[in-house]
Parts: sequence; C-alpha cells; structure tokens
Amino acid sequence: MAVTTTPARRALDYWLIAHKHWWRLAVVTGLLTPALYLGAMGVGLGGLVDHGTGARHLGGQSYLQFLTPGLLAATAMQTAMSESTWPIGNAVRWNRSYIAMAATPLRPADMMLGQLLFVVVRVGMGSALFFVVAAAFGAWSSPWALACWPAAILCGLAHAAPASAFSVGRTHDHAYVALYRFFVMPMFLFSGVFFPVSQLPIGIRPLAWCTPLWHGVALCRDLAAGHSGLADYGHLAMLTAWLMVGAWLAAREHQKALAR
Repeated sequence: MAVTTTPARRALDYWLIAHKHWWRLAVVTGLLTPALYLGAMGVGLGGLVDHGTGARHLGGQSYLQFLTPGLLAATAMQTAMSESTWPIGNAVRWNRSYIAMAATPLRPADMMLGQLLFVVVRVGMGSALFFVVAAAFGAWSSPWALACWPAAILCGLAHAAPASAFSVGRTHDHAYVALYRFFVMPMFLFSGVFFPVSQLPIGIRPLAWCTPLWHGVALCRDLAAGHSGLADYGHLAMLTAWLMVGAWLAAREHQKALAR
C-alpha cells in the first residue's frame, strides 16, 4: 500500500499536539526511571553479583555494564508498547479522533504511519535520556555505545508495529491488559535483560530467542561492548522483519477497523 509522507506528517502532528502538555512529565520519568533501575539493580544488586559466582556468566563485564544496554532495549520496548495500545484504542473508540481523521483526505495507512513516527519521537527521546543517565553511572565502556540509540529506536518500532495491528481492532481494553500480562511482562523478565538467556531451562530458550526484545537486547549489548559481529546482522534482520511484517499487518487492520 503506497503511503506519502505529507499526510503521515499531518497524522504525526496530531499526536505531537495531543502530547504537548505531557512532554515535561515524559522528561522527568525518562530521567528518573533509569536512575532508579540502574541505582537499585546495576549498582546495588550488581555489587553482590560482581563478587559472587554469577559474575563468570557476564563475559568479563560488571553487572552494571551487562544490565544497562539490555535495560535500554527493554525501556524502548515498554515506551513503544505504551504508545501503541491504549492510545490507539482511545483514538478509535473513545475520543474517536481516528474517525474524525477518516473524514479527511487522510487514509488509514497514513494514520498508522503517523502513529509509528510518533513512536520514533517518544522512543528516541526516552532512549537519549536513558543514555545520559547511564553515562552518569559510568555504565558505558566503549564509544560504540552511541550506536545503541538507533538500535533502541529500531527495537521500539519492532514492537510498536505489531502492537498497533493488535490494538486498532480491539473492542475492549481487557485485550490490552491481557497483552501486557501474558506477553509484555514475560518478555521483559525472560528475554535476557537481567540475566543471560543461557541460564534458562534449555526447552524455554527458543521462546526467548523468537522475541524481538531478545534481539534488541543482544544487539545493544554487543554494540555497548564494542564487540559487534555477524550475529548482529541477524539481530538487525529479525528486528527489521518484525517491523515490516507488523507495519503491513497494522496497515491492513487500520483499513478494516476504520471501514466499519
């Protein structure tokens, strides 16, 4: 489905205007949340891990250096999911702003693309703030860590596109609760953010490897350590595949939902 950039930019303007009163709160939470996580888990819990037997599974890194890039990818995932579930349901069913847009020359695919562009803005801003906080903790060990920023944005989009496809057709917000309870939270806990996936039971590891978050975590972790290799092209390909297939599904589901 062909999409021009100008109508999508107009759809993006809607999301930016709708959030213009919330950006200060987003900045505060974008600074406070990583500071709390890195302080409690990276420094506090990490002090115990670094002096225990678990340190041998971290590839010679401190636990803070191991945790930080994974937490950056996970934060990108959470931001993208939060902007691609209830806000889309709100636009379709409760404040019905998508219905108003459908009465203009904007097409459903333009609305979908505009919302994904807004996810780029939100994840890009949140990831930049996370990067600054992590630098203050001394968590980055290589200048290649700067490449984690676009990698985190791609990780966010790889979650936002399929979440958008799921959200636009739901008729009740219970579906979003179930999505978080049975998909987002297990993925957050078991995709290698807090410990290597190799520590999971061998039968469960393939489930983690299939998730986009695991590929985002692994890519950011390799970039942060300055140890990029062929495997990272595989992670990029998987994240891009999640994005492209998700965007195709989202465009189709937007068309169906807004034609009702």
